[in-house]
Amino acid sequence: MTMLSLRNIWQLCRKEITSLLRDRVLFIFMIYACTLMVYAQATGTSHDLVRASLGVVDEDRSALSQRIIDAFQPPRFQAPVMVAPQEVDRAMDHARYTFVLNIPPDFQADVLAGRGPEIQLLIDATAVMQAGIGGNYISSIVADEIGRFLRRDAAAGSDAVELKLRVAFNQTLESTWFTGAMALLQVLNMLAILLTGAALMREREHGTLEHLLVMPVRASEIMLAKIFANGGVILSMSLVSLFVVLQGLLGLRVAGSVLLFYAGTAIYLFFAAALGIFLATLARTMAQFALLFMLVQMPMQLLSGAFTPLEAMPDWLQMAVQLLPTKHYVALTQAILSRGAGLDVVWPEFLAILAMGAAAFAFSLIRFRDFLSQQQ
Repeated sequence: MTMLSLRNIWQLCRKEITSLLRDRVLFIFMIYACTLMVYAQATGTSHDLVRASLGVVDEDRSALSQRIIDAFQPPRFQAPVMVAPQEVDRAMDHARYTFVLNIPPDFQADVLAGRGPEIQLLIDATAVMQAGIGGNYISSIVADEIGRFLRRDAAAGSDAVELKLRVAFNQTLESTWFTGAMALLQVLNMLAILLTGAALMREREHGTLEHLLVMPVRASEIMLAKIFANGGVILSMSLVSLFVVLQGLLGLRVAGSVLLFYAGTAIYLFFAAALGIFLATLARTMAQFALLFMLVQMPMQLLSGAFTPLEAMPDWLQMAVQLLPTKHYVALTQAILSRGAGLDVVWPEFLAILAMGAAAFAFSLIRFRDFLSQQQ
C-alpha cells in the first residue's frame, strides 16, 4: 500500500467520523447502546434466584420441619408463608407462590427410623428458568438440613461424606458479570454492522456517493476507510462500556489482559464492519438494510454460545457454528475476561477470526466494486 493510498484512507476516515458525529440520532443511539443497553441487559436478565415466593404446608410440626423452614432466607427466598393443605390448589391457581413445600406427618420420625419419607414440592413452572433454578436450590437446602440433623443425632455414621465445592473464576457467582460481558459483545456486533452499513446507505441517500466515484480513490480505499473509521469509534465507545458500566457499575473483575481483549475485538470488528458493507450493497433502502440486519444478527447471536451453551445444540449444529466468527469471539472474550487466559490459549480463536475476517473483506470488496460500477 503506497503513501498516497494511506493518505486517501486517512482523509476518507476523517470524512466518515465527521459525518457520524453530525448524525445526532445515530450518535446518541451508539452512546445509549454502549451504556444503558448493556447495563439494562446485565441487570434485567438475571440467572439467579431472587426473592422467590414460597408456601409451606407443615403437617409434621417437628424440630426437623422447623429447621427446614428456617433455612429459606433472603435474598434467595421471601419469608416462607404457612399454608393450609386445602388452600394449596387455590393459591397456586392465583400465582401466589412459585413454590409450595409439603412436609408430611411423622416426617422427622420416619427420617430417624430410616424409612425414607418423601417431601412434595409443587412448582409453578410458568417462569421456567426460575422454576428450574429454584427447584434445585430447594432440593439442596432440604437435603443439607436433613444431613445436618442426622449428623447431630447419635445414629449418624462416622464415615459420612461431605461434598466441598470450589468455584473457579467467578467465586461470588455474579450472573451480572456474565450477562454484562455478553451484552457488550452483542452491542459491538450490532453497532459494527449497523454503522458501516448505514454509512454506505447514507452516502447513497444524500447523493455523496457520486462525489466519491469521481475522486481518484479506489473501492478498497473507500471500504477500508469506512471500516477503520466506524470500527475505531465503536472500539472507543466499548472502552467506556467496559470501564464505566461493567467494571464501575457492575463490579466486573477482569481476570486477563484488557489489551489482549481489545486486540481480539479490533479483529472481530473488521469482520463485522465488512459484513455491514456487504449487506448495504444488497439493500436499496434503509428499511431493507434493517430487515437484512435482523436476518443476520439474530442467528449470529443465538448460535454464538453467548447465552446458550454449544453443548446443548445438536451435533451437526455444533459443527456448523465453528464457521461463525461470533462463536470464536465469544470464546475468546470469556477466556480472557473471566479465566485470565493469555495468547498461548486463545491464539486459535484469534487466527480463526482473522482468517474469516479476511475472507469476508475480500468477498465484500468484490460485491462493493460491483455496487459502485452500478452507480456510475
